[in-house]
Amino acid sequence: MSETTHDGTVAVTAAPSPDEGLTAAELAAKYGLSVSGARPSLGSYVRQLWGRRHFILAFSQAKLTAQYSQAKLGQLWQVATPLLNAAVYFLIFGLILHAGRGMSKDVYIPFLVTGVFVFTFTQSSVMSGVRAISGNLGLVRALHFPRASLPVSFSLQQLQQLLFSMIVLFVVAIGFGSYPSPSWLLIVPVLALQFLFNTGLAMIVARMGAKTPDLAQLMPFLLRTWMYASGVMFSITKMLEGRPEWIARLLQVNPAAVYMDLVRFALIDGYGASNLPPHVWAIALFWAVAVFAGGFVYFWKAEERYGRG
Repeated sequence: MSETTHDGTVAVTAAPSPDEGLTAAELAAKYGLSVSGARPSLGSYVRQLWGRRHFILAFSQAKLTAQYSQAKLGQLWQVATPLLNAAVYFLIFGLILHAGRGMSKDVYIPFLVTGVFVFTFTQSSVMSGVRAISGNLGLVRALHFPRASLPVSFSLQQLQQLLFSMIVLFVVAIGFGSYPSPSWLLIVPVLALQFLFNTGLAMIVARMGAKTPDLAQLMPFLLRTWMYASGVMFSITKMLEGRPEWIARLLQVNPAAVYMDLVRFALIDGYGASNLPPHVWAIALFWAVAVFAGGFVYFWKAEERYGRG
């Protein structure tokens, strides 16, 4: 484009840009640009996560191997730690406080060990989940991958650790008169449901811990309160005899108590269906699906913010 100036010379000016006046969003749409690290759609995110399944498994196994690499007993601590916890609880609650009221020793000791092992599965999943992002910022900032891989991997690590512990749990049950039977097969679906529940919970606290790292300091107190309210060391129905029934029912349907009692029912001969709340399998399924689905969506919604501040 040209124009004549007042002195008769011709000045040449540049043609206006075709992008002039467009907003940043309009420019991005015009040239097919997208925000770096933007959150993918939920379906795309699930596919990305499935594509990283080999990484998730390998990462969980590496973490499990490294967990006790500095200890002389090594992987034996995977079993020894919850077993020692059970021994301490038996000393305090079984022998001193007589928390096993209404149960013989042949029932109470497997009852207690089962409760400790199963609750530790949830407890460890939550504690590792709360640090899943904040404790791995170097990995989060260096590589592009679905961040849900981390809490899922940590929950899988705790599941593998529990499976090692189950060998000891079976030995304890047999030692106190509960021999293998078809009911033991119920342990498989119970642990599968608990794994889904734990993973959803780990994703919830992972997002919360990514924003508030101090949550990791508060979490042990919350988990300890949850443990005492879930009947790890005592039977809820026996301990609350004479109290309003709704209190016992409320404590029985909390997810930690549900999964513990289902494993106890499957494993221990003297622990019958009368110790379970009504519709216990429906409750177990509800907690697993609701917490996993809700936790997954909750975590996914903040995908683009992890490791950015």
